[in-house]
Amino acid sequence: MQTQDSRDLTPFPSLPASYLDLQDGAYVYNYIKSTRTPTATIFKSHEIEDTLAPMVASFSSRGPDLVTPEILKPDITAPGVSILASWSPISPPDVEGDNRTLQFNIVSGTSMSCPHVSGAAAYVKSFHPTWSPAAIRSALMTTAKKLSPKTNRDAEFAYGAGQIDPSKAVNPGLVYDANEIDYVRFLCRQGYTTRTLRLITGDKSSCSETTYGTARDLNYPSFALSVPPSNTNVSGSFKRTVTNVGLSSSTYKAIITAPQGLKIEVNPNVLSFNYLGQKQTFVLTIEGTVEEYLVSASLVWDDGKFQVRSPIVVFNAP
Repeated sequence: MQTQDSRDLTPFPSLPASYLDLQDGAYVYNYIKSTRTPTATIFKSHEIEDTLAPMVASFSSRGPDLVTPEILKPDITAPGVSILASWSPISPPDVEGDNRTLQFNIVSGTSMSCPHVSGAAAYVKSFHPTWSPAAIRSALMTTAKKLSPKTNRDAEFAYGAGQIDPSKAVNPGLVYDANEIDYVRFLCRQGYTTRTLRLITGDKSSCSETTYGTARDLNYPSFALSVPPSNTNVSGSFKRTVTNVGLSSSTYKAIITAPQGLKIEVNPNVLSFNYLGQKQTFVLTIEGTVEEYLVSASLVWDDGKFQVRSPIVVFNAP
């Protein structure tokens, strides 16, 4: 969890009030002391463009996932600062003795960002009622707007695949799908015993016949390669399967964006589809050297109509 920064979170007092930072508050205080009849004028506000937007709030949690570092987290970012939303009238007041009730309130936090993503997922589901949760997540991630690491210091560990774009997520072109069995195998690969696995699944799932591997085997819409802190040489591969949900007949070409020092290849680098629902498998390989804690890259599958983007990160393991 990051330290709160007043630049991206303005407090909303329960009573009518104006908010000033420490320096401006000192000016006002000195003025009040300088005269017996201090006065103030409140002028009409003016809208300005925030050149840093969109950016992830300072108080938002960051990756990597300490339990499974090679599953990139967060997945995505959505609006969550100063959100006007409905409010329970029986919610306790912020200030002791203030017994007023509210129908609406302005709140910041994951509790505001999560409803945006939930609503977007429901929106995608309304167009594709048979899609799995994994397919919907893939659609939201691969169509997200890429954010800039220049205004988000932690890059993908702050914003994941980027800023959610529900209208584009309805038609993602390709999806990285996964079902319950895939997640059972994933948990087994993470060292879960059959007993602990069944506490999660609630059925008779077993790890006894599962081949153990790494988190890279999960069919996720992003790629994360962890490297020991003392090692600058990197090498790893990811096997992925995409499902065609765009045009019945289409050919996608792989477009790789990578920083100097990293060699990222996709085999095959062209995927051809002849019908909706057809699946194609590819392997993404990363080799090279890294000098920084976090290095960002990306893979885009492009058929001229759809651009299916996945973030790639190479980082020092925590």
